[in-house]
Amino acid sequence: METPLNETESPETVTAVADAPAVSQEEYDRLKAERDTLVDRLARLQAEFENARKREVRERNEFRDFAVSGAVEQFLPVLDNFQLALKSTGSADQLRTGVELIVKQMEEALRSLNVQPVETFGATFDPRVHEALEMVEKNDVPDQQIFDEVRRGYRIKERLLRPALVRVASNSQQKEA
Repeated sequence: METPLNETESPETVTAVADAPAVSQEEYDRLKAERDTLVDRLARLQAEFENARKREVRERNEFRDFAVSGAVEQFLPVLDNFQLALKSTGSADQLRTGVELIVKQMEEALRSLNVQPVETFGATFDPRVHEALEMVEKNDVPDQQIFDEVRRGYRIKERLLRPALVRVASNSQQKEA
């Protein structure tokens, strides 16, 4: 007896189903239970992965906040001293002396954070750590040597935070020799 085709089945599908080995109800229930277990396990693993990703983002943000708070703590006394300087009624020389002390305090705070200035004076121009503001013809300074620092550059270990803005000598006498 041939099985009647329903609207969605083709003759090939019916033949393939008819050729398939018969599966007992017990085997079918076992496979279905195994599939359900695997689907459940997959859903749990996906949830664990998502939770781990969210935890990592949260921990990274907390670490960044902790690191920033450590840096800010170093600069609060500097800010306090600037505010005291603004309230000062001393002479211009006294104010200058106070600002010089604050600059030293700021430099010490930067050193404690492993921030080092980029070497400039007397150094040869290096475009990886220096930014040339201008080239000036100077016969008393070697060619490509920095003779003026306009803005100090800084680095943390080997990572450049900001290049030094410098004026560089151009010595045409050395170029010709």
